[in-house]
Amino acid sequence: MIELLKEVFMKIALINHGCAKNLVDAELMLGLLDQKGYTITLDENEADIVIVNTCSFIHDAEKESVQSILQMIDEGKKVIVTGCLSQKHDKDLKEAIPELSGMIGTSNLKDIVKIIEDIAKGTEYESIIEEKPEYHYLEDIPRQQITMGASSYLKIGEGCNYSCGYCIIPKLRGKYISRPIENIVKEANSLVEKGVSEIILIAQDTSSYGIDLYGKQALPQLLEELNKIEDLSWIRIMYAYPTQMTDELIDAIAKLDKVVKYVDIPLQHSHPDMLKRMKRPVMDYKKLVQKIRDKIPNVSVRTSLIVGYPGETEEEFEHLYNFVKDVKFDRMGAFEYSREKGTYSDTLNGHLSEKIKKERRNKLMELQQKISLENNEKYIDKAIKCIVEGYTDDGVIILRSEHDAPEIDGLVYATSNREVIPGDIETVKITKADEYDLFGEIIEE
Repeated sequence: MIELLKEVFMKIALINHGCAKNLVDAELMLGLLDQKGYTITLDENEADIVIVNTCSFIHDAEKESVQSILQMIDEGKKVIVTGCLSQKHDKDLKEAIPELSGMIGTSNLKDIVKIIEDIAKGTEYESIIEEKPEYHYLEDIPRQQITMGASSYLKIGEGCNYSCGYCIIPKLRGKYISRPIENIVKEANSLVEKGVSEIILIAQDTSSYGIDLYGKQALPQLLEELNKIEDLSWIRIMYAYPTQMTDELIDAIAKLDKVVKYVDIPLQHSHPDMLKRMKRPVMDYKKLVQKIRDKIPNVSVRTSLIVGYPGETEEEFEHLYNFVKDVKFDRMGAFEYSREKGTYSDTLNGHLSEKIKKERRNKLMELQQKISLENNEKYIDKAIKCIVEGYTDDGVIILRSEHDAPEIDGLVYATSNREVIPGDIETVKITKADEYDLFGEIIEE
């Protein structure tokens, strides 16, 4: 009966919102549906059922997710909501949008099949959401990748054991659960066989990888194993936690030739009182960054910062401003504090106006633009390794250096006398720079 329903009734599309970790979840769900024989379409217009995989990290992300849900319902689609929004709001979301056909929680990916089967049988609405999520990766499911290119994200763990004051992710994703090394290496090999040149390791906190499984940080060991994969060019690590930037991890990044010299370490603030209120580690971040730079030659350090957290004084913001001015991060993102129900920070006094938050963010980013331009100008007349991403409409080659992560950092635009292939590593001589991007010529070797 189900097989007949698959043929007669359903084409399934998926709209993904949020971070790279969410993207992997979306691809796992599509892989599971493909394995079960369902027809997947990239065109929502021809779909009978649309899965909206949502983000709920900040208010703007929630708003964007809700807009997608409402649009699909208006177009007459049966809509299933997955991801953080369903985990966070559950009954409230159904009450607000009664036309929903189903919801699953963040740790219920495998239940997408049951929801769809029940919809096919005539069930009007079904919700499968664990009150306390415990995420386990669908190890036996080949990802049905939405985007396929030179780079691919590889999730090494999920959940978080920290309790940062502004963040609701631990409540939505549960405790930290690492994947076994052998499973990650197997998936990495599979991606490389499909033509992937760069593997980007992701988790809520990549640097805590392995503690739950092996009793100690195991990211250096994982990097050692991934570094052995023959046709893999680059390995990139995202989202490290400052207290987990151990000497062993720093040394592994420094010595392993396929691990790009790029450290993404969200620090959030610099003032000790602010860090305490944020429930973040209070430590000498200048010293940490300097240690990373001393031990890893030619490293680029990226960070993320929050301005306008409750109670942030002008003095504390100036401390952050001067910190950025002194450290001169190679890459940096600044975000205005977003008030979220269910977080510790929501209960604090001293919430700042949107105007003040915006002003502080603009001031910080203007400073970073100047720093970024100075950093980029250092590359002029130098040759750097870059991965080919594709071409612009007018034939300029789009690349990305090892110092830049996809989607969040800058690009390299270059010309060449020969055709290049996405995924290849090319050497580019830089001739020009602006605040975020580099320009040059591919060296004919």
